[in-house]
Amino acid sequence: MNGISIIIIILLYFGLLFAISLLTGKKHSGNAAFFLGNRKSPWYIVAIGMIGSSLSGITFVSVPGMVGKFDMTYMQMAMGFVLGYAVIAFILLPVYYKLNTAGIYSYLNDRIGRRAYKTAAGFFILSRMAVAATRLYIAVLILQTYVFDAWNVPFAVTAAGFLLMIWLYTHKSGIRTIVWTDLLQTFFLIVALIIIIWQVAVGLNLDFAGIIASVKESPHARIFVFDDWYSQQNFFKQFLGGMFVTIAMTGIDLEMMQKNLSCKNLRDAQKNVCTCSLFFIPVNLLFLCLGILTLNYARINHIALPAMGDDILPTLISNGYFGTVAIVFFTIGIIAVTFASADSALAGLTTSICVDFLEVDKHSEKEARKIRLSVHFTVSLAFVGIMLLFKVINNTSVIDALYKIVSYTYGPLLGLFAFGILFKRRTRDRFVPYICIVAPVICFVGNLLLQATTGYRFGYELLIVNAALVVAGLVSAASFK
Repeated sequence: MNGISIIIIILLYFGLLFAISLLTGKKHSGNAAFFLGNRKSPWYIVAIGMIGSSLSGITFVSVPGMVGKFDMTYMQMAMGFVLGYAVIAFILLPVYYKLNTAGIYSYLNDRIGRRAYKTAAGFFILSRMAVAATRLYIAVLILQTYVFDAWNVPFAVTAAGFLLMIWLYTHKSGIRTIVWTDLLQTFFLIVALIIIIWQVAVGLNLDFAGIIASVKESPHARIFVFDDWYSQQNFFKQFLGGMFVTIAMTGIDLEMMQKNLSCKNLRDAQKNVCTCSLFFIPVNLLFLCLGILTLNYARINHIALPAMGDDILPTLISNGYFGTVAIVFFTIGIIAVTFASADSALAGLTTSICVDFLEVDKHSEKEARKIRLSVHFTVSLAFVGIMLLFKVINNTSVIDALYKIVSYTYGPLLGLFAFGILFKRRTRDRFVPYICIVAPVICFVGNLLLQATTGYRFGYELLIVNAALVVAGLVSAASFK
């Protein structure tokens, strides 16, 4: 399959998204539509779309790629997702709907104080900007490496082109458009995943029963780990990690909650979240099954695999082992998750900056719209700038380190909301920024020391420890005058 065909696929896909944006934004281009979709989003549409926006290009290649090293133990984490979404539905959503605002961090303004509010919003912007830009960079880099490099297209042009397309279909109506484009993108993601699995199965001469048998009989079919407490794949670490990662990176993340808050009422939003949670187990199971089938194919055909797990699937597909159909749908899948995660991040960051820092609600509708459009464009440029910086660094270990360090910043967000909801007492607002900075630093240094002295390394449970330190700090600060 040549580069022209790939470009045609990308343009046709973008054409569909742009057509949806024109339909949804025809009579709705104000701030109410951009921030909360006029609170008219059908809950079942949001539920399906949330799947695509929760995944990323990293998921599309990393989850299948981790099977060789970690087996199917990631399913333990996916099980924890379900419990995390239950907490979001029945504890956090009622709090957010009472606020009746596009921002969720204003809860902390009422509960703790203005500094807590601004600190939380700042941590969100820092975290989401870095995470979203990293995800987008990796997805764009895949397409650059396997498609655009052959045309000698500079990476800067590819990155700017993708951001321009996302900006074009989101700048007018924001969340009102994204709710519907995410539906389309989730559909293409799932279809692409199923077709790639089927193409690999065809290469292995397997029917449906054969696929199941091949997965069950694989030495990598292990799901549960109960006996090794030092392992990051231990069931309790993975399950609780999945639960708290979901609460932190979805429940108290404005980007992810914005679509839930666009539902007509609290009851619809809860139905959306509960329904969405049930999809993550089968979807992640399919990704892991794809990983096993890919390893089986390589073993049977004596194919030397890349050292990095993330490179296995893209390498085999791009080299034509699974046929042209697999290349087409792998491209579609990567494009789908790239657009789905990037458009949501762009809208969420724009909303937080406008609502939490520029306080557009204090301006007239015309002025607020002008501010929102300026911020939306500036954030788009920032995404391009960060991706170009990553390209200059050209060191995956540095990018991975940044991604891990930024993940520490969700601990303070989780701790602030946990304190606000679980405790009735007030704390000293002036200490909040310092507590939220010190806690991740303690966790980072503590993890290094613990690993050096005992060999034990924190996994996802570090998020819980981080949040607990913030809560302890806020409780202690309450005693100061």
